[in-house]
Amino acid sequence: MESLRQSMIPSYLYSSSFKNGSTFDHVMEDTLSSVPVSLDVEKRGFVVQAPSEPGKIKMFSPAYYAACTVGGALCCGLTHTAVTPLDLVKCNMQIDPTKYKNISSGFGVLLKEQGLKGFFKGWAPTMIGYSAQGACKYGFYEYFKKTYADIAGPEYATKYKTLIYLAGSASAEIIADVALCPFEAVKVRVQTQPGFAKGLSDGLPKIIKAEGVAGLYRGLTPLWGRQIPYTMMKFASFETIVEMMYKHAIPTPKEQCSQSFQLGVSFAGGYLAGILCSIVSHPADNLVSFLNNAQGATVGDAVKKLGLWGLFTRGLPLRIVMVGTLTGVQWGIYDSFKIFIGLPTTGGAPPPVAAK
Repeated sequence: MESLRQSMIPSYLYSSSFKNGSTFDHVMEDTLSSVPVSLDVEKRGFVVQAPSEPGKIKMFSPAYYAACTVGGALCCGLTHTAVTPLDLVKCNMQIDPTKYKNISSGFGVLLKEQGLKGFFKGWAPTMIGYSAQGACKYGFYEYFKKTYADIAGPEYATKYKTLIYLAGSASAEIIADVALCPFEAVKVRVQTQPGFAKGLSDGLPKIIKAEGVAGLYRGLTPLWGRQIPYTMMKFASFETIVEMMYKHAIPTPKEQCSQSFQLGVSFAGGYLAGILCSIVSHPADNLVSFLNNAQGATVGDAVKKLGLWGLFTRGLPLRIVMVGTLTGVQWGIYDSFKIFIGLPTTGGAPPPVAAK
């Protein structure tokens, strides 16, 4: 039987437990045969066992990152498509606050002018764009988190774990936004410019014909400005909140909690993280909507029209509700998928260190 596959990732990142009948000495013997580990590392218990049972996906293997990519596509694509009506009202409130004065009147205007079908205008670019973004966001986050932890080494990765989360999520989001940007450009115009296009199939070629491929990426810089802080807050705060919940609020160790309970913690941690995300990224969200809607407009034009106060507050209450719920459900779906394929949920308190 293949010897246990070990990882040098710090133990706080993923919870794992030893098999029945295995001792810490045996695990260390297997580890030392393949990975040079100092005595300091052994004492701290940084060598974490990865799943090795037949049919299980090995932690940090190509199959593991592929699974995280699929989970990310599912959680982002499904949730963003589901909240299309809220996103539609939010974008129109940002673009035309005179007509769409508040949430209730915004829904009323849409219902009167476009009927119930109008609430899901732009669903196709939303679903495809955010599925692509989610795949890159979650898959590359898991990859960069592991890579940066290995580069830092056990001692510094533990000491600066929040920086690992921040750097990993920022790196992942840079790639994810390149995948999202063309679909976001189509989505905003379909939702806020009456008569521009019916959806993705006619909206995408229309932008390319008028502005070239570059027109699809005109909003990339403000998109980075919105999504990178959002994602950094989303992942770092989630990891920290979940760890604190298991450490201070939940008397039972994570590995002893039921799977359904762990998913509840993932949702709660995700919802709280989503509130913080929406506040941090909201000014850039207003800029993305403004620049994609007004051809040739600049950031200065947006600030002049919206004002600094409007830039930070216009549409914020609705976005807090939308993003909080969205982020909580996303983490719930993502961790549900991980459980379904035999992987541990994300985040949590450090596992107990076995004594010699």
